[in-house]
Amino acid sequence: MESGTRLAFVLNSMMIAVFLLLLLIHGSHCFNLHGVTPREYSKGDLLEVKVNTLTSTRTQLPHMYYSLPYCPPPKLVDDIENLGQVLSGDRIQNSPYVIRMMEPQKCTVVCRITLDAETAKELKVKVDNEYRVNMILDDLPLVVPIHRYGEPRIFYQFGFHVGLKGRYLGSEEPQYFIHNHLAFTVKYHKDSKANRSRIVGFEVKPFSVQHKYEGIWNEKTHLKICKPHSKQMDFYSDLPQEIEEKKEIIFTYDVEFQESGTKWASRWDAYIFERESQLHWFSVMSSLTIILFLSGTIAVIMLRTVYADVSKYNELETQEETQDETGWKVVHGDVFRPPSNSDLLCVCVGTGVQFLGMIPITMMLAILGFFPPSNRGALRMAVLLTWLFMGYFAGYASARLHKMFGGAERKNIALRTALMFPSILFIIFCFLNTLLWSQNSSGAMPLGTIFALVFLWLGISVPLVFIGVYSGFKKPAIEDPVVTKKVPREIPEQSWYTKPVFSILVGGVCPFVTIFVEFFYILVTTCLNQFYYISTFHFFFFIILFITCAEASIVVCYFQLRSENYLWWWRSYFTSGASALYLFLYATYFFFTNLEISNMVSVMLYFGYMLIASLAFFVLTGTIGFYACFWFTRLLYSSLKID
Repeated sequence: MESGTRLAFVLNSMMIAVFLLLLLIHGSHCFNLHGVTPREYSKGDLLEVKVNTLTSTRTQLPHMYYSLPYCPPPKLVDDIENLGQVLSGDRIQNSPYVIRMMEPQKCTVVCRITLDAETAKELKVKVDNEYRVNMILDDLPLVVPIHRYGEPRIFYQFGFHVGLKGRYLGSEEPQYFIHNHLAFTVKYHKDSKANRSRIVGFEVKPFSVQHKYEGIWNEKTHLKICKPHSKQMDFYSDLPQEIEEKKEIIFTYDVEFQESGTKWASRWDAYIFERESQLHWFSVMSSLTIILFLSGTIAVIMLRTVYADVSKYNELETQEETQDETGWKVVHGDVFRPPSNSDLLCVCVGTGVQFLGMIPITMMLAILGFFPPSNRGALRMAVLLTWLFMGYFAGYASARLHKMFGGAERKNIALRTALMFPSILFIIFCFLNTLLWSQNSSGAMPLGTIFALVFLWLGISVPLVFIGVYSGFKKPAIEDPVVTKKVPREIPEQSWYTKPVFSILVGGVCPFVTIFVEFFYILVTTCLNQFYYISTFHFFFFIILFITCAEASIVVCYFQLRSENYLWWWRSYFTSGASALYLFLYATYFFFTNLEISNMVSVMLYFGYMLIASLAFFVLTGTIGFYACFWFTRLLYSSLKID
């Protein structure tokens, strides 16, 4: 009766949390797949230009667009954002730029400001840190086209720099200049039948122009450089706009419309084109080579060595002959002895199962097109929700393993599975979020969002873990294929190559080698402000990672058992999990060779996020290796004929 009451309480709590989640999703229009349904425009229709956060590859600290003295609209409106966008650091707002379809503009004035000492200093800091301004039109990001010498295609830079730093001819003193004139190019694809158009590109060329005018400034003041009948302004011939105290800055923009042959469905192709596809294929081939090598090794072990050993052992007629045997066969009475800290192992395996279920589901949804690039934050939202709902399988896996080890503390194992790993991540996350708050970064999570995340965790994931544990304990305990002896066997002196540290470090190399190229791309896109998306390639790499982790752990486990060391439980987990150590070391190498971050807070943020990624990768790969060895040892020892 008591267990039934607890289960009812858990189910009620989860239903309340799911109801709140649906309200959050409905309020944030998360089910509205922006970018799936095209918008069509006629001549004169208003095109809404929005602004996003200022971003920098040198600091990794996003800031609000209007934290700089840019021209605000008459009424500032925050865009409705889903939870994924907030987690991504997006802060989208409206802008004062007024663009109407098929109506070109020349030198339209946005506003005029005069810098004070504080704003001038802030602008110079942003220029030094190479901050970029990000804008959005029809869910497309604003890009700067870049023509590289010797390259046939155009490359695109997301956002334009706040300004630039240079020197006047004959002067040694550096000067700061702001990009105060924007030449927008809106590309469209026209439907000849409906006489309507769709936006397929949004480009800009930024200029720094010291505008001049005569008389007193008013709304009708004519700027000297702006010639109404000129098709193209020569902004390079005038002095750039300096960033100095008491300097007057006039913000202006042009709008040009350009018909494009690019169809709406393929308008993102130019942004997500993979230049290094040959390197991707090279990585695939090298990964397959590693898999073939490991598969060949396992084939030799299983088909020759193990089969011959089993046949020879089963032909022995007397107990004395059996005792003369050496190797993996003589530890059959100890190989399934519960390990030390077995509860902790159950929790780690259960957490890994949660990630193991989350990743392929999210990847398949991404490949099927559920997360279009224009639907910002959708992928992060899906990762969060999938991880929450995988809590059931985490609890189930932990309970099954705990019961096999002879444990009966279902409440304890449920609490540890539900709280241990998420609590570690939450503590790191709160520390990093505090650092973002200290820098007034827009990437800091609002307090309400943090409470919402905690409520979703405690209201969905935790109850599901308890339900999973309850289901796992209702199942009969997993029986070992051989009987465990009461007295543990003494482990002989181990060779240097079978000792834990060496075998674990060697075993973790193979899984890392198979994915380090993709990990490099992830680091490049996330740290250098480029676009990254999930494709079939990545699902293929996940399958390769899965196979490599399993095979590497099986090989190490077999040689460990051959040396009569039956303590394989934890080592099987650490063997493939050691790849997370190489992941973190490579992230450190990438930091010192590819990034130019000097701000201590930014350094701590980078390594904090890499620590979170490495911990998640550790429990994922460790769980794969554990289950592979679990299957291998049961298959191996079930083939022995033991009285």
